[in-house]
Amino acid sequence: MSADFTALGVLVGHATDVAGGTGCTVVRGTADPMRGGVAVLGRASGSRELHTLAPEHLADRVDAVMLAGGSAFGLDAAAGIMRWMEERERGFPAGRGAVVPVVPAACLFDLFPCGAPNARPTPAMAYEACDAARSRGIAEGSVGAGAGATVGKGLGPAFAMKSGLGCGLAESRGVRVGAVAAVNALGDVTDASGRILAGARASDGAWLDQRVALQAGPTAGEFGALAGANTTLAVIIASVAMSRIEVTQLARAAGTALGRRITPAGTTFDGDVVIALCPHLGPAASPLAVEALAVAALEEAIERAVLLARGRDGLVGAADLAA
Repeated sequence: MSADFTALGVLVGHATDVAGGTGCTVVRGTADPMRGGVAVLGRASGSRELHTLAPEHLADRVDAVMLAGGSAFGLDAAAGIMRWMEERERGFPAGRGAVVPVVPAACLFDLFPCGAPNARPTPAMAYEACDAARSRGIAEGSVGAGAGATVGKGLGPAFAMKSGLGCGLAESRGVRVGAVAAVNALGDVTDASGRILAGARASDGAWLDQRVALQAGPTAGEFGALAGANTTLAVIIASVAMSRIEVTQLARAAGTALGRRITPAGTTFDGDVVIALCPHLGPAASPLAVEALAVAALEEAIERAVLLARGRDGLVGAADLAA
């Protein structure tokens, strides 16, 4: 069952180019701006306005976050969110009635191996995603930023599987933490026991287990087409108020989930980014407890991202295998 983010004060919306195999996902507040922090865990990231999430930045607010396919081209779609917010007078006050919406964004590479290499989300799609945003019944699988996502590419795209976008939710003693993850990883995705759920797969269906195979070293030129062609993007949403330092630490701590569920994660060829959000005002909680819940929520989101994905363009999805 899809996560219910109503108590978190956020809505999630998607726009999907099915034919092109790309899309974007927007996480926005219901009314009030949020506070944010970020951790860049991979070394091939693409982003826009991530510096607004730094604790020392002037703008202590986030109006929306965008996760986009289309590689760096997809970052242009954020203009649609800016327009949607400006029309509703939501943004950083800039004087004389003007507002500048704060919209950090990160992208993933989905130009191949499935979809069309010239497809990318547009500002009109991002505007549509804002309008379509909801707090419950959020679509998962091969939608939005997960439309063209794939996993298991460390041994070459021919062995990859289709992936997607998933949501997770963890709660304890009145504290709730949600997660949204678009999983486009070089590595394999596993469950809590280490069993592979989706990843590099031989033609006979056997798992190639990149934990073992990559230690032997790639063959010459094997990674030539993989540089920057991956990335897991995640948004963490906490129900409790945190300081700017605490919410930044939350993003970093939540990244533990990638190491637990994706093998390998945060590589030279991944642009993994985790953005954390929380309200400015509200009840407080132990940062350690919130961080633990965030890891659990993101682990669930990563797992659902692959389990709900259906195959296309010759790549199988875990949802097909379970059918």
